[in-house]
Amino acid sequence: MKHNKHFHWKKLQNGSDIRGVALEGVAHEPVNITPKVVEILGQAFVLWLTEKFGKAASELTISLGRDSRLSGVSLIEAATAGITSMGAKVYDFGMASTPAMFMSVVTPEFACDGAIMLTASHLPFNRNGLKFFTSHGGLGKADISAILELAEHHKFEPAATKGSISHHDFISVYAAGFVQKIRAAVNHPEHFDEPLKGLKIIVDAGNGAGGFYAEKVLKPLGADTTGSQFLEPDGTFPNHIPNPEDKEAMASICQAAIAQKADFGIIFDTDVDRGAAVDSTGKELNRNRLIAIMSAIVLREHPGSTIVTDSITSDGLTTFIEQELKGKHHRYKRGYKNVINESIRLNESGEESWLAIETSGHGAMKENYFLDDGAYLITKLLIELAKSKLAGKNLLDLIANFQEPAESEEFRLKISTPEFKEYGHQVINQLQEFAAKQAGWQIVPNNYEGVRISCHSPEEDGWFLLRLSLHDPVIPLNVESNVPGGVNKIVTRLLEFFESFEALDLSVFK
Repeated sequence: MKHNKHFHWKKLQNGSDIRGVALEGVAHEPVNITPKVVEILGQAFVLWLTEKFGKAASELTISLGRDSRLSGVSLIEAATAGITSMGAKVYDFGMASTPAMFMSVVTPEFACDGAIMLTASHLPFNRNGLKFFTSHGGLGKADISAILELAEHHKFEPAATKGSISHHDFISVYAAGFVQKIRAAVNHPEHFDEPLKGLKIIVDAGNGAGGFYAEKVLKPLGADTTGSQFLEPDGTFPNHIPNPEDKEAMASICQAAIAQKADFGIIFDTDVDRGAAVDSTGKELNRNRLIAIMSAIVLREHPGSTIVTDSITSDGLTTFIEQELKGKHHRYKRGYKNVINESIRLNESGEESWLAIETSGHGAMKENYFLDDGAYLITKLLIELAKSKLAGKNLLDLIANFQEPAESEEFRLKISTPEFKEYGHQVINQLQEFAAKQAGWQIVPNNYEGVRISCHSPEEDGWFLLRLSLHDPVIPLNVESNVPGGVNKIVTRLLEFFESFEALDLSVFK
């Protein structure tokens, strides 16, 4: 920036997103996502689009949306200022979801050239960031690097005439698509327009951007949404972290479903690119269970196709997909972009794959632009819920034969050395040597990250995966066992190995 030549633009990159600190108030977290930074990023995106698509800035239309974060309003104004200063037109959608922003570039009535969502997903209140889209999908790492490089050089030529600004209620357009989809798919013989009539379905939006789903999707379809909670946007997130992976958040929707005697409970993360659900007994439908039920739906529609997941899915899931559903399970690297891109690659190579999904709740479908959209996955589940009721069945009948582990734990081992990636790889490589010498342990072949070990002894009967975190100085260890006490048995043997590494923090095991 002109007022700070030493600003570290590259540090804003978080894989295929831009993220940083937007508000003061947290110790040792200086603000680096300021309105001026976002204004420059808006200019950089316009310049990048002109170079990418060969269009003049005055011919571009860019949509902007935000989640409920406190910094969202000022930052969307800054992005608008940057974009319009280059002569491009802005559609301001106000409160939106990340998937809705992508849909604005493929919805014919809008056909935006690009879109920006201001969000930091489930991160704390002081954070914010930017996600970028074109008709080709979310921008990749190389694209983000290119935009940051343009921002760093900030050689922009403001237009003689600023671009126009118009405000649109796009979230209603996006929601209407789900309403139409559910009506058509259920095709209820008695009340076509209200296929969810007689079902009590509650939503927990965690005070993020997902409250629209209750008001604009479920109610028009006839569902009783009484008892839905935390639908009001509030960037302080006063009730719980809006994150389907968070234990407190999941406990909240589970308790609400039981208390309200709901048929189904839904929970979204802040920007609605992830979702999870609970059944009428308050049992969670997330992580491996969510993948199992989505796999059952997809493999009925596309028999024998490949389900791509991240690396930490259970052995029971593989058995269910391949033996019960007669599909193929392809584990790949953690990171929702990795999983989605692998599914796309398989399709391009001739291997049919209609679902790419992580245990985090990120799920993308070929039929929906391979967009990771929590609301779309929930919509697929609701269609099955309504169809099951019509047939006198239960939604969970789809996964009746899915065997879950008795125990499942994740331990995050911090690495206290600056060269944490190199150190982490050393630990993983030496673990392979250690595991090869252990009785009852077998290295799993065709593993795409870290090392995965099957533990065959009756008292362990499970597996573990040690991998390097995508961004942090951490080595996550995932352990599952089919017998009570099995995780502890596996971890006890692993401690013998870990204790020789002084830079590993083993306090997580105490």
